[in-house]
Amino acid sequence: MDRNAVQEFVKQSEAVMDSSPQMDEANTKAAVLREFLDLLDWEIPKNTQLEYPVEAFGRTYKVDYALILEGTPVAFLEAKGADTALTADHDEQLSSYMMNKNVTYGILTNGKQYRFFQRRVDASNVDVQMVGDVDLRNLPSRLAVLKAYERDAIESGESGKILGRINELREARRVLEAKKDDLAVELSNVLADRVSGSISSLAETQTKEMIDRLVADIESEIDADSGGIDVLIGGGGSGGVEPTDNHVVSQIKRTKIEGGDEAKVAVFPTKESGLSFLKENNAWGFVRIGSEFEYVAMYVTGDVRQVKYFATVKDVVRPETAELSRPIEEYADGEKIAEDKMIIRFKPESLYELEDPIPYETKYPQNLRYSALGALRTAETTDDML
Repeated sequence: MDRNAVQEFVKQSEAVMDSSPQMDEANTKAAVLREFLDLLDWEIPKNTQLEYPVEAFGRTYKVDYALILEGTPVAFLEAKGADTALTADHDEQLSSYMMNKNVTYGILTNGKQYRFFQRRVDASNVDVQMVGDVDLRNLPSRLAVLKAYERDAIESGESGKILGRINELREARRVLEAKKDDLAVELSNVLADRVSGSISSLAETQTKEMIDRLVADIESEIDADSGGIDVLIGGGGSGGVEPTDNHVVSQIKRTKIEGGDEAKVAVFPTKESGLSFLKENNAWGFVRIGSEFEYVAMYVTGDVRQVKYFATVKDVVRPETAELSRPIEEYADGEKIAEDKMIIRFKPESLYELEDPIPYETKYPQNLRYSALGALRTAETTDDML
């Protein structure tokens, strides 16, 4: 899923909505939703059928778009006009369509708001759950959810993995937030029993802070924008432009990296176009940081698909104080950089290209992930460290 393409779709859609805020359903489909389907690589009539018949509530209805693979609908998109606010009744309508046809994925939208659904089977229980409710302008920050509804992801089975992890993380966050005090007491009691009762009160305070950091980390995992903004200097191409400087010291074997095995490594994904920012700034940027870490590793996406760069963290600062090689607006739209987005600066002479990069197997960081330095040193593939 290309963030630049999503941002362009949002820009064009907002312009349409601003000029015609009360568009009916037919015009919303024509002016906005066909472009949305294109974004997800669904093509009319090749793999998308209009007005697909479905039995529900004792009647025959027609779903606006059925997304088809091998002659079978795998997802439904139900459209409303921009002049119509989405309601719980609309949710129930789409859910009924999905249940009646055993369709796993669903999208409900009026062009301004996008609701994503998944039909889930748990033992004998079958139901449809909402997995995302996103305003148009926030779509670029929900790339993981969008990716799950792409044709290739559904066809390969990756969609289920993406949404499964999002659901697991949301449940973990819910439990941590609901039981924070009880968990903090339990953890502090364990420490007091195994270390010393004198640290009980200190341990409870620290464990609460740890839970807060863990919740922040989970939010970063769910937020597909946590990998960093695709810098504008890359121009969306595979290699981007030449950096103004190159802070890569040289190549290094992973076994030669110094540090304790338990040291925390933040693993970020980047397109090849993002490497210009990395190299010329000796830094990685515009990211949310959930917890402290000592090292950064960069997984290069696209055709490379390797953990290929490594650096030691110096500090984490706001973009305006990072002393970047170029003005911020050459990297990203400054007005759209959230207040909690930071720049990770590396220690001088610490950015290396790995002589023995870690190749992709089945797991890769779609956003910020954490690993340990020992795992990075010994990993044969990305599955060994993620």
